[in-house]
Amino acid sequence: MTAHALHKQHWIFDLDGTLTVAVHDFAAIRDSLGIPSGADILHFLASLPPAQSAQLHHRLHAIEVELARNARPALGALEFISHLAQQGARLAILTRNTRHNACLSLEAIGLATYFHHDWVLGRDEAIPKPDPDGIHQLLNAWQIKPDEAVMVGDYQYDLATGRAAGTHTVHVDQTGEFLWPELTDIAVSSLAELYQQRCRV
Repeated sequence: MTAHALHKQHWIFDLDGTLTVAVHDFAAIRDSLGIPSGADILHFLASLPPAQSAQLHHRLHAIEVELARNARPALGALEFISHLAQQGARLAILTRNTRHNACLSLEAIGLATYFHHDWVLGRDEAIPKPDPDGIHQLLNAWQIKPDEAVMVGDYQYDLATGRAAGTHTVHVDQTGEFLWPELTDIAVSSLAELYQQRCRV
């Protein structure tokens, strides 16, 4: 399974905390927006009256823009994405952030040229993860079967999305705890490690 997945040519990446160094303090963001501790931010905002939801989305966007502009590449991100591109792989982003902010982050970390604009899907282009809608859109655009693609992320939602869509999954966890083994095909501490594994196989 591991070797089989490593040599796929269709790769879908979470962005924040996967291609970038994790800097989002979600507890602080919830507190700033008045969202209950532990609540899913997007689900909570969607449950509010439209005017209140729009106001808080605007404040959330401002927080995310600042973080995106100051994004830094995760260990191995530049090398691995460059390698995949040189190998002719198709690359996509699936994020619960906005497409606009995703593009800002990709510019900040030097990876913008590797991702086709239409294959950067944010919360306005696809139902947010863990719903598999975004992956289904990409599979349809690429006209491939689910097992021809790999979903890479640092959080449960990323892995659950890949599982629900039928793709291979890679969990990137620098802590080495790997809390969701039932959702994970490949577990690595960094994209540098993933790059090394692909090159060795």
